[in-house]
Amino acid sequence: MRTLITGGTLLTPHTALPNHTLVIEEGRIAALGAGRLAPGAGDRVIEADGRWVVPGFIDVHVHGAVGYDTMDATPAALQQMARFFARHGVTSYLPTTMTAARTDIQAAVQTVASCPQPEDGAQHLGVHLEGPYLNLDYRGAQHPDHFRSPAPDEYLAWLETGVIRLITLAPELEGAAELVASGRARGVEFAIGHSGASYEQVIEAANWGVRQATHTFNGMLGLHHRTPGTLGGVLTDDRIYCQVIADGVHVHPAMVRLVVRAKGTGRTILITDAMRATGLQDGTYDLGGQEVTVRDGVARIASGSLAGSTLTLDVALRNVMRYTGLALGEALPMVTATPAEALGLAGRKGVLAAGADADVVLLDADLKVVMTLVAGRVVYTA
Repeated sequence: MRTLITGGTLLTPHTALPNHTLVIEEGRIAALGAGRLAPGAGDRVIEADGRWVVPGFIDVHVHGAVGYDTMDATPAALQQMARFFARHGVTSYLPTTMTAARTDIQAAVQTVASCPQPEDGAQHLGVHLEGPYLNLDYRGAQHPDHFRSPAPDEYLAWLETGVIRLITLAPELEGAAELVASGRARGVEFAIGHSGASYEQVIEAANWGVRQATHTFNGMLGLHHRTPGTLGGVLTDDRIYCQVIADGVHVHPAMVRLVVRAKGTGRTILITDAMRATGLQDGTYDLGGQEVTVRDGVARIASGSLAGSTLTLDVALRNVMRYTGLALGEALPMVTATPAEALGLAGRKGVLAAGADADVVLLDADLKVVMTLVAGRVVYTA
């Protein structure tokens, strides 16, 4: 059976195709056809009615939502998160851990490795380990009791699960180079984060194969014109993708514009860094064993440090368009093709192209999500 999404404007990378039909077969995109294609026997037709038809969004850094967190280490948590993310256009994501005890991280990793993909939500692409190999001086809302340097007897067990996709680390720590080498040999990507690395250490880390920066500006040594620091390194090394939380709280809109100008949309990745309060009311919540107070949608621990966000990726996309003046087609790669490329999934995820996974989102004129499909299956309808 084929699925035909017809009557909409398809947005492929940098190209708008009005009044086209997207043809889906066996979970993949089979063709992009001009006009309305005549359905065959048994074909399902989805009327886009002039809406935008775009690739599914990819969130490479998200902890939780609707009362659940990756560190809960339960299938129920992953299933509820996946359903919520799909409502906001996310078709793929990396469940993201916290700095924690070895057994707690192991439990979260094993849960992702063993949990079946949901039938009614976003698919996980593996685990993003945010820590525990971070710099205590740039801890943010990470629990201070669990910071440590990379130890092979610990991280090799995680790598051997085959489910680790991305690791955030501070490259200035002893043993970081060895961890990157071990991970890269297994296809794992790395990001600089919660780090006080010098400019020179950032460049050296990029030489090892580190290719991302976690929540750029936040949790890292800032910029000085004589000592560029961590921020100077990640902004100026063209090999590094910069993750950005575009909620207007973590980073001023002018600084979001700066990142996009410095890196371009091909090296800027919008993330949410969302925590379990996302989608819920203000109140008191837990994040990695620390009490978090959410007030007016802003999450902070007792020290005042920001504790993740309550952002969703569809809102992040609309925000960055407002901050930068970019049109939808110009901004869209930052939640689709660019994160896919950064994870080594270029051509398979984040694009509307023949042979790509049929992860598709329909957006209305206000860029609100009206339908989400994962592998050609409708998982959300507004």
